[in-house]
Parts: sequence; C-alpha cells; structure tokens
Amino acid sequence: MNVKRLAVALGATLAAAPLSAQSAADFPTKPVTYIIPFNAGGESDISARYQQAEWEAVTGQPVVIQYQAGAGGAQAWSQLNAIEGDGYTIMGINLPHTVLQPIEANVGYKTDELTPVNYFHYTPDAIFVPKDSEFQTLADLVENARANPGAVTFSGSGSNSSNNLAQAKFDQLAGITTTYIPFSGTGPAITAVLGSQTVAGFNYATSAVNQGDALRMLAVAADERLPAFPDVPTFKELGYDLVGGAYRGVAVPDKTPEELRTRISDIVTEINQRPDFVKKMEEGGFVLTDIPYAKMDAFMAEKIAEYQEGAKALGIGG
Repeated sequence: MNVKRLAVALGATLAAAPLSAQSAADFPTKPVTYIIPFNAGGESDISARYQQAEWEAVTGQPVVIQYQAGAGGAQAWSQLNAIEGDGYTIMGINLPHTVLQPIEANVGYKTDELTPVNYFHYTPDAIFVPKDSEFQTLADLVENARANPGAVTFSGSGSNSSNNLAQAKFDQLAGITTTYIPFSGTGPAITAVLGSQTVAGFNYATSAVNQGDALRMLAVAADERLPAFPDVPTFKELGYDLVGGAYRGVAVPDKTPEELRTRISDIVTEINQRPDFVKKMEEGGFVLTDIPYAKMDAFMAEKIAEYQEGAKALGIGG
C-alpha cells in the first residue's frame, strides 16, 4: 500500500512539474489546432492559411485551422484561457481589437488577461476613392475637407477599429473634420466606396489586391511603400505621421509554460522568414513584422498607450 501511494504521489509530482527546455524544444509532436476568431475569408484567415502551408515544413507537424467567429473576435478571446496550456491549441489575436473592446464594454476578457506570443504582420490603413473620383491625390481630398467640414465621408471596417482610429488621427494631423461611417466588415466598407455611397474609404491596403483599377489608393499608413503598390505614397512621405493598421498575431492560454510560449513564438518567426511566405504576404499587401515573445511586454505597453489615447479621440471608455 505504501509503495502504491508513493507511486501515485510521484506521478502527481511529475504531472505538476514545469515543462522542461528539452520537451519545449521537441514541440510539436502532433498536429496543432489554430483557432481564428473570425469567419473564413478575411485577412486573419488569409494570413493563417499562408502560415499553415509553412508550419509542417518548419515543425514536421501539420496545423489545423478552425473558426470561432463572434462579437468581433471577443467570443473566442473570452474563452482562450479555458483551453489547456499544452501548446496544441493556439489562437489568432488582433490589435487594436483586444485593447479597444475591453475599454468600450465588458466583453468577457481584459487586455492583460491575454497572452500574445508573436505579432507577425499588420495590414496598413489606407485611403481609397473610386477610380472616377475627382480626387487624384491626398492633397485634393484634404483641400476639399477643409473647405467643407464633415462633408467628406469615409467608410471603414467597424466602429472603434484600426480604420476608425486612423480616420480620427488623420483628421487631427491634417486639421480637418471628416465623417466616419462604420460597416460590418472590410467587404461592405469597400463596396460602399466602389458604389460611391461614401466619398472615400479608410480601409486596409490589402483590399486593393482584388479590386484592380476599380479603386485609387491615395496614401498608405506604412513606413515604406508597399511592394504590391510601389506607386502609392506613404502618409509620411506626404507630411503626415501616420503608420499602422490591424496587427495580427498568435496567442496562447495563460497557463502555457514560458518555454513553450517562446518555442511557439520562434516557430512563427521562422515561418515569417521563409521566402514563399514572404512573397505571398507582400504580394497580398501585408507588412511583415517580428514581435517575438521576448519583446512582447514592451510592444504591448506601447500599443496600449497609443490605443488608449485613440479611444479618447473616439469618445469611448469614459
């Protein structure tokens, strides 16, 4: 009986022991489930599919994508920490969503309860007009907005989104007043521009990939011109300090051991450097980043401060 009790106690001790560096290095040894908190077909899904094609080459194991859409991602993020922290279920995570959502309302999670381990790209905000628009340049649009406060309307993907933040910041930088009209997603927001339901759109640069010459992009919020759109100037080139968009990354449950967080982050970083992945992402209008787990605290502190200030401009959070 004593021997049996000792064996049970030893088993419990081993089960509770922290993940060793060796076992983290061996991860994964079976397929990984990758939850996307949105419907199929959006930028989060597209970039995850590109990662999926490279995951097995890097790790020797496949990754299986599942969708858990609802409440702008909040439904999935509110359940993240209920998942086992063994690394075999990871989740897509987005900024500014996970900062602005808890500021605006009780959405079932708080920003600091989530554990992002790598942000691997962002889709830059950009201003679009229809191909037959009278506005040939950003200067033309700004001039009209100054002469007609509130008359220039921008479509965008949702309220309190990256598009909405960019519109509010651009108004401030340019000294103009425009009107933001939120739509339920990128698709409807682009349709509004194409149909001239709005004067222009503050949308994501990736939207231009499928539209061809139907839209004219006046400026993009990136540090450098995008390889997919070499003729489109950046806001910075035009005198406006506006860089950013929707950041997308990978998160894990809060009970995931530190060594495993780092291992998953390293996998994402390695995929980000693979030539085929880089080519697909750049051709799609995405901007690759490398925010690994080791740099996450500093990155998040910077973004939280930025988005909290943006929330004030949008009048949310009290």
